[in-house]
Formats: sequence, structure tokens, C-alpha cells
Amino acid sequence: MTDTPGVPFNDLLRGMTRDRTAALEATAAVIDSGYAVLGSQHAAFEKELATYLGAADAVGVASGTDALELAIKAVMPEGKAVVLTAANAGAYTSTATTRAGFTPRYADVDPRSLCLTAETIRAALTDDIGVVVVTHLYGFLGELAEIRALCDERGIALVEDCAQAIGASRPEGFASTFGHAGTFSFYPTKNLGAIGDGGAVVPGSPEIAERLRQLRQYGWQGKYNAALVGGTNSRLDELQAAFLRIRLPMVDGFNQRRRDIIARYSEAAADLDPTLLAVLPADGSSHAAHLAIARSTRRDDVRAQLAAAGVSTDVHFPIPDYAQPAFARFAPDEVLPDTTEACAQILSLPLFPELRDDEVDRVVEAIRGLR
Repeated sequence: MTDTPGVPFNDLLRGMTRDRTAALEATAAVIDSGYAVLGSQHAAFEKELATYLGAADAVGVASGTDALELAIKAVMPEGKAVVLTAANAGAYTSTATTRAGFTPRYADVDPRSLCLTAETIRAALTDDIGVVVVTHLYGFLGELAEIRALCDERGIALVEDCAQAIGASRPEGFASTFGHAGTFSFYPTKNLGAIGDGGAVVPGSPEIAERLRQLRQYGWQGKYNAALVGGTNSRLDELQAAFLRIRLPMVDGFNQRRRDIIARYSEAAADLDPTLLAVLPADGSSHAAHLAIARSTRRDDVRAQLAAAGVSTDVHFPIPDYAQPAFARFAPDEVLPDTTEACAQILSLPLFPELRDDEVDRVVEAIRGLR
């Protein structure tokens, strides 16, 4: 066991310290404005986020889970009540779906990307499905054009869960611009993190944007006049909007730093038996590199070896949604083999933009020392 301080899995204090002066100035500006919600900071952030993404609009809400719930409500076709999604992404979509009053159903994932693809979705489609939610897990933006075409063909609405993928792009556009709606979380650990909770929805049309703005504020069509069923209180507050405006211009640099760190880990693991440890790639602009994910058939042993070397790890995510008590009643009749295997093998290595080079070196050394 080393006496040297260990490598943290994440350290939010480093980013807060870096941004301290700007955050205090933003706090003062919000206080001086007299607005707590739906003020100038909020309006400016919505506009700046939409501009960054090349989208027509963005709607700020209180959290990423709220963003998913409201997006699903806003796009669910009349007469439908089932949401098809993946079960290896932390149960956030399952939570949002049941909160919205709908039923989650699960498709298996691609064994390489661990995300839904057109092929895995097609195999699970039934006539009662109204919405497909594709999670860009770990920051990977897959071939969404093919999925959108499949959904359009079947009259299904597509929602992109971009909580881990802000800044990921393909030549056709950024994550969140392929579906009928795209959702973001600004939880502090995300690639664009607030200093608290926050979220946003990128609507695919002005009509969806209007429904979202009604839904986030009680379903009002005017003050104290609720017209839309399913409304709630979900607003991105002025302070979080101001903090996010500080960090939005930094996202591309943060993402590149994340990709560079994962590349170091991948290179270190290249000579290992892949059943011992294999690092998932995070190459190019289509990957925002939110988490550094590895796979191992000896996960507990590998995590113990890394801990002994002073390297912190985590698991994202260890239990399929349908194996959790809250969602067990929605369990599929047949085993989803790639989902099951992924949840049993994945582990997450330290990754955040402020990770120092000497700490990355220590993780690299620990990976190379695995036996």
C-alpha cells in the first residue's frame, strides 16, 4: 500500500476553485438583479446553449431527470404509453418514464458501444411504443440518423438523453439535435456542470418548445391558468444559469482533456489480456468522454488491485433497471445478454478535466501493473 495520496475518482473542489472569482461575480450579479428564476441569466443561457448546439431553442429546467420526464410528456403520441429504452444507464429514464405516468420497456444494447442502435431497437419494437429514449452513454453519440429514420417510419418520437454527451457531434449535428427532443443534465459531475442541479431540453420544433415551457411551469397557458395536464414546477434558477454561462465556453476544452486521458489509459491497457482489463475507446468528436470505462471479467479483483495502488474507481452502472426493486415489474420476459454482461463487467477509472498529469501517470502505472 502506497503512502502517497491516492488518485481521486473526481474532485469537484478543483473546478470550483478555478472558477471561484467568476462564480462570485456571477452570484453578485444575480443578487443585484433581484431575479431568482426566469430572469436575464436564464434567458441568456438558453440562447447561448442553443447557439452552441446549432439548435433553434433550448428550455432550461431544474434537473436532468425533469428534462427527461418533460420531454417524454411533450412528445408522447396520442394514445401511446410505452417508452423503449436501455436498462444499463442508471435507471434515470425509467424514473422519468414512471413519473410521467408511462411504462418503461427495455431493448438490449450493442456489445461494443453499450448503447442502443437501430438494430437493437428494431428487434424490440411493438405497436404500443410511443417514445424511444436513446442514452448517449458515457458520452458516445452513435448513428442517430438511422434511428431517427426508423422512429419516423413507425410514428414513434425519439428522445436523446444527452446527460453525458454535451459537445459530442457528428457531421450532421450535435447530440440533442437528431431527435424530437434532446435532454441534458447539469449535475456538478457532468461535462458541463453547475454548482447544484440543473437541466435543459432541446426541442425539435416550436410546438414542442411551447409545450415544454408550459409543462415546466404548472402547465400554465397564462399565470394561474393551468391548461396542460402533467405540468410541474421545474425551472433552472438564475444562479445555476449564471454559473453554466461561465463554463459553457470551456466544454470543448474539457472534453478534449477527457479524451486525452482516456487515450493514455487505453494505451496502458493495450498489452493486457482483454479479459483482465480493456478500456473502451473515446476517440474523435462523436465522443464527449464523460466517463473512462473499462471492462473486466475479474472486476472486483481489478478494483482491489487499483485501490491498493491508490487509484479510486466506481461502477456506472452495476444493476440493470429491471433488476432494481422499483422497476422489477417491467422486467423483460427474455434475458438481455449484452446488458447483463456489461453491468457485470464495467468499471470506471478516474476522469475529470482537472486531473493532474502526475495523477494520470499513476493510473497508467497501476493499469500496467495489473496481474
